Amino acid sequence: MTTLIRLEITRTLRNRKFMFFSVLYPAFLFLAVGLSYKKGDTVGGHGLSAVAYLMVSMAAFGAMTAVLMGNAERIAREREKGWVRQLRLTALPGRGYVTAKVASAATVSLPSILVVLLIGGTVKDVRLDAWQWVAIAFSTWAGSLVFAALGVAIGYLATADVARPVSMLFYFGLAVLGGLWVPIYSFPQWLQNLAGYLPARPYVAVSQAIEVGSSPHAKDVTVLIVYLLLFAGAAAWLYRKDTRKA
Repeated sequence: MTTLIRLEITRTLRNRKFMFFSVLYPAFLFLAVGLSYKKGDTVGGHGLSAVAYLMVSMAAFGAMTAVLMGNAERIAREREKGWVRQLRLTALPGRGYVTAKVASAATVSLPSILVVLLIGGTVKDVRLDAWQWVAIAFSTWAGSLVFAALGVAIGYLATADVARPVSMLFYFGLAVLGGLWVPIYSFPQWLQNLAGYLPARPYVAVSQAIEVGSSPHAKDVTVLIVYLLLFAGAAAWLYRKDTRKA
């Protein structure tokens, strides 16, 4: 399994076009959307800077770009080309395959997160303590594992032609409902409540709690863990199901 993880990470890092898109796209959005915010603007009732809110949202969005969009279509095409069929000839269990795919995706998500945070601290003048920068980077990276597992599940559920539109539906739908594009506090209360039980909102809420110097809410962490187990379990089950079909 360790060998497969190294192979998957190497293959992903060699895809220069994908790396360019996943790393620079969210940084560009952060700079472009951030032009509409003034330095003193705040969101919510905790005095959180609007620019700081956007920084965390775009870091999360970039991580989702890397792990969800890349994983789903790539896995579907690997199934189509017979690569996964070759893996079935080995003793690799379903959980090993899912772990390898999630690990490679998580490796790619880290640069996109760091670039957005770097721009936030240098260009957008976001001021946080050192521990907050580290905690935000780690929590955003760790939370991306949820969407990496979702990408694996979609890759096994959909064909190569359908994987991209299906993953885009989840990608943009979760991003919008999670308040990544606009502050969630502008949503109706019922929609805010609903978003709290979808993975994208708790994902950014953990880092936003850190930004104001608070501990992440137990509910947000629990929701993310539940989705991670759900998506990873579904991906492993679909892998085994596909194996029995072969």
